[in-house]
Amino acid sequence: MPLPSLAVQAERLVELGLPELTGIPAAEFRAFAQAQGPDREDVLLAVDPSRAPASALTPLLRRAEKPGFVVVDMTDVDLFTPHGLELPDRALYLVDRPDRGDRLGNWTPEEALPVLTADGRSPLTLTEGIHWLLQQPAALERNLCFMTIGSRLRKDNGTFDARTPALWISGGTGRDGRENRGAPKVGWCWWNNRHTWLGFASTTGRS
Repeated sequence: MPLPSLAVQAERLVELGLPELTGIPAAEFRAFAQAQGPDREDVLLAVDPSRAPASALTPLLRRAEKPGFVVVDMTDVDLFTPHGLELPDRALYLVDRPDRGDRLGNWTPEEALPVLTADGRSPLTLTEGIHWLLQQPAALERNLCFMTIGSRLRKDNGTFDARTPALWISGGTGRDGRENRGAPKVGWCWWNNRHTWLGFASTTGRS
């Protein structure tokens, strides 16, 4: 489905308090959208994660009036940074044609990454995935959720943490808490595990 126009996306971020969160004036959000073509519906407006980290963006998510949350065993969520891709060198940028990657459900991240690359697509970062759901909450559906393997955590010894960030809908079980049933959730899956209900979100490019 088409995204909201860039002008609408900019207003949405302003209403959510991104100017206060990021230190980027509301006028700058609006001017950026205007300069890129305010009526465009094929691109997502994103903020560099150094200005708007996942821990700050996640509570702004809503599903059935329930706010988003990060799983309790991912206190290091903001250390999952872009890997294997280049973000534009500016505070606000565009993500082209985000896709949920449903066709790669039940693949491991290790298997899915080369397929995305061969298709000329780049995996979404965690914050890009959150920005997508801020603008288009319906992109998250039960049994049709997604990983954001453009973000990885490199450990002190140079290897990668085996956890992979993902966005899905909480079942309200375990440490999530019953009060979070149905809420949007930032969690993780293992790099070499398969999940039938998780695709691999990606983009055709960033600018």
